[in-house]
Amino acid sequence: MTGNGLFQILIYLVMIVALAKPMGVFMGRVFAGERTFLHPLLRPLERLCYALAGVREEAEQRWTQYAGSVLSFSFFSFLFVYALQRLQGMLPLNPAAFSTHRAPANATAMTPDLAFNTAVSFVTNTNWQSYVGETTLSYLVQMAALTVQNFASAAAGVAIAIALIRGFARQQASSIGNFWVDLTRAVVYIFLPLSLAGALFLCSQGVIQNLAPYTQATTLEGKTQVIAQGPVASQEAIKMIGTNGGGFFNANSAHPFENPTPLTNFVQMLMIFLIPAGLTYTFGRMVGDTRQGWALLAAMSVLFLCGVLIVYAAEQSGNPNLSKIGVLSAASDTQPGGNMEGKEVRFGIAATALFATITTAASCGAVIGMHDSFTPIGGMVPLFNMQSGEVIFGGTGAGLYGMLLFAILAVFIAGLMVGRTPEYLGKKIEAKEVKMAMLALIATSSVILLFTGASSVISFAKDSHWNGSYGAATGNLNNGGPHGFAEILYAYSSGAGNNGSAFAGISANTPWYNLTIGLSMLVGRFLIIIPMLAAAGSLAAKKKLAVTTGTLPTHGPLFVTLLIGTVIIVGALTFFPALSLSPIVEHFLMLEGRLF
Repeated sequence: MTGNGLFQILIYLVMIVALAKPMGVFMGRVFAGERTFLHPLLRPLERLCYALAGVREEAEQRWTQYAGSVLSFSFFSFLFVYALQRLQGMLPLNPAAFSTHRAPANATAMTPDLAFNTAVSFVTNTNWQSYVGETTLSYLVQMAALTVQNFASAAAGVAIAIALIRGFARQQASSIGNFWVDLTRAVVYIFLPLSLAGALFLCSQGVIQNLAPYTQATTLEGKTQVIAQGPVASQEAIKMIGTNGGGFFNANSAHPFENPTPLTNFVQMLMIFLIPAGLTYTFGRMVGDTRQGWALLAAMSVLFLCGVLIVYAAEQSGNPNLSKIGVLSAASDTQPGGNMEGKEVRFGIAATALFATITTAASCGAVIGMHDSFTPIGGMVPLFNMQSGEVIFGGTGAGLYGMLLFAILAVFIAGLMVGRTPEYLGKKIEAKEVKMAMLALIATSSVILLFTGASSVISFAKDSHWNGSYGAATGNLNNGGPHGFAEILYAYSSGAGNNGSAFAGISANTPWYNLTIGLSMLVGRFLIIIPMLAAAGSLAAKKKLAVTTGTLPTHGPLFVTLLIGTVIIVGALTFFPALSLSPIVEHFLMLEGRLF
């Protein structure tokens, strides 16, 4: 590792911690219904939304009503996105004529299974893409379906986190807020202003924003090249701020039209963690003890820092077999050293390792490097980040309620060790809360492991070639052995973790993968949301207990360590066998000289 690379990582983490408090204070005021500096401008828009939707701002919902609102909103959003994709050939703003007889030869057909996968992907804030954006979707679909869902799904995640916070903050209450009010406030006061500012900044740096037809250029060799155009900056801003990750272009944030300069790269990384970090302070503010929020932020930061340093060290070290045959692998003034395969050469190994860790620690599938080309250990960290439940900062809202799930388990484990009923923030953690937390963990891990196993070993056709090394048709899988297994494991971990990134060595646009990864996304989103809302309703109804000498402090280093240990141990116990068959064994094969 180089001093310059470590400095980049340190500066990034310092800035995220510095931004957490002001962002957290602002979001706390928004969801408490307090006046902010944006209210004179945006309060009329908020009221108009309530009037058009028939929502009573002062009305609150029980957890069952809140969950029902989330599910109904998501269901009709799915239908809307699915319909727009299937009908795009008959709709305007389709200059490339996708889904028509005039479509270019390289266009991807929007089949029912692909439309299902894509609709589920954006509604669940996953943004997994089994297609190439610039050869598949019209401008209308990119804007009215995908970009809109980037706002809606991210706002829904924040709303659910706020509802869970109210469960801890309130006592003897029957309600946890109003989903429609929380959703509206998240969009109007948080995502719209940030995205507008972000899009204008990106445009100033060279990110394109237009509705022009694709440009045909003649290369120096006399060949014709088609350069895709489109409304990129508006989608790029909310893609990062909402931890969505779905790229307008297939190259995602490695494309210069999405991410043209080192400055845009750094700012986009700040965008990804801005709201997840701020929500930890919002949590502390709303429960009346900001130390609780700092404790969660500390746990997230330690896990993140460990992850990025492991990835950076592995990638900067590179493949030792290349050094043995005389290839220079040490960084110098004239060459970066390490493993440059799949890296964004404009930004270097450090920035690419940092970006990869950020986007998989958050539920953001944006990439500037190909994770499939990382070293085995370098690729294992993004994989484990997703398998941890996307709690290391995580998505907008999803990271906080996921980490609170682990906090419930941590105090439960502590209670077992000392023989005392566990408490968290003055609330007794009883059987219902623990069962809901375990249901969420078991559901997501089960769907990852079951679908990975089925895709790896069951011999049935999946519209793909036969991969003899694995004894199954594994879906246009470019690699056999442990790396091929890792590609499948990564795909389902990404889907169930609502991340959206991929190892990219697997072509997943087949009916089998579109449908099963789509189901993984649904499980990973809603079988966490519903148990957490049930826990929120249960907690809100309880009285707060007075702090005694036997109460475990949940704001100090001891609890932070316990929380970190819970995340790592639960993840290790669940996924260690699968990881042993993929990146870990691949690492040892590399050390033996069998991988070049």
